[in-house]
Amino acid sequence: MSNVIQAIRGMNDILPDETHCWAFFEDTVRSWLDGYGYRNIRMPIVEQTDLFIRSIGAITDIVEKEMYTFVDHLNGDSLTLRPEGTASCVRAVLEHNLLYAGPQRLYYHGPMFRHERPQKGRYRQFHQVGVEALGFSDPDIDAELIIMCARLWRRLGISGVRLEIGTLGSPESRSVYRARLIKYFEQFQNDLDEDARRRLYSNPLRILDSKNPLMREILAGAPRLLDDLDEDSLKHFEVLQRLLHDQGVSFEINSRLVRGLDYYNRTVFEWVTDKLGAQGTICAGGRYDGLIAQMGGKSAPACGFAMGIERILALMDETEIARPVVDVYVVHQGEQATRFAWKTVEHFRDEGLNAILHCGGGSFKSQMKKADASGARFAVIIGDDEAKEDEVSIKPLREAAEQVRVGLEEAGVLLKRVE
Repeated sequence: MSNVIQAIRGMNDILPDETHCWAFFEDTVRSWLDGYGYRNIRMPIVEQTDLFIRSIGAITDIVEKEMYTFVDHLNGDSLTLRPEGTASCVRAVLEHNLLYAGPQRLYYHGPMFRHERPQKGRYRQFHQVGVEALGFSDPDIDAELIIMCARLWRRLGISGVRLEIGTLGSPESRSVYRARLIKYFEQFQNDLDEDARRRLYSNPLRILDSKNPLMREILAGAPRLLDDLDEDSLKHFEVLQRLLHDQGVSFEINSRLVRGLDYYNRTVFEWVTDKLGAQGTICAGGRYDGLIAQMGGKSAPACGFAMGIERILALMDETEIARPVVDVYVVHQGEQATRFAWKTVEHFRDEGLNAILHCGGGSFKSQMKKADASGARFAVIIGDDEAKEDEVSIKPLREAAEQVRVGLEEAGVLLKRVE
């Protein structure tokens, strides 16, 4: 039996054959966010546990079941690997008083952690891009966040994604709805599953998010929050719909859309697909106007979303993503040749070429096999004869062409000319 230590289940290695797709996605996302004026913020992976209890809500699956929480043995603090990014971002904004300078458009990316049953598209360590707009109260920022997502799907060549939007209204209208919802579910107490019975009086809206097929018929008859919306929330939602229509963004209204975090109010939205099975949500978010005050700051509106990188990559066509190109593989044999090979490869890099220097010795034949396997466009061959004359031999590896011998300066110019 092998005694090699393996990765933790649900926490996956991303290998070199995959990382070019990640790099392409990350570069595209940075350019896309720059185009909308969002600035990067980077928060720690570990936070005080209370941050997530206070923001996400104690009666949620994330806090109750999924967080990686441990006690710091040095001071006894309860710490948690971040399960999502919004709470950390708001904490950083408040701690460093960023809203003093006015509204902020921010984004972050990196790993998040939830102790879930691993399956395709749902991992214990997963990666997200989060985008937060803080200090904006009008529905135009809600629309911007949604419209910019539509642009990103086009840039990435992703199709078959649809938008669902809803509204949770104000705390006051939600309180009226909550009472109606409890009264409705009380009629079916014997038919509710264990999670629904547990949440009935503490967080009845979360019952609407149940994925239990046995609850489907009960949920279908539940009252709609849209029917209890206050006037301001209804107007906010109507303006959002008009802005999306004006920009040609199609959507469906989902009156059951509640999201899994307690801090949302008014606008909520999800981008979903049927191509990933049960894990069909690739991007989701909404408005969280009460969170900043809830976390001890001066009341300020906010809106944001997060997208799952693994799920989005699963929708992208990898064959359309160019792998990094190796221009030159330098092979060499002989003491003088080896010394000249170092000078040569650094010269090529100064010229902007991607160059690999063969390491580990071996015959010219074995080195040429490695040059071919590297994917390089050219092998540059250096023996002692070439080194004495400050010359190299250039052999094309991806096309039928003659090998040529030229001076080092001419080699750099020649290789760049045939890029």
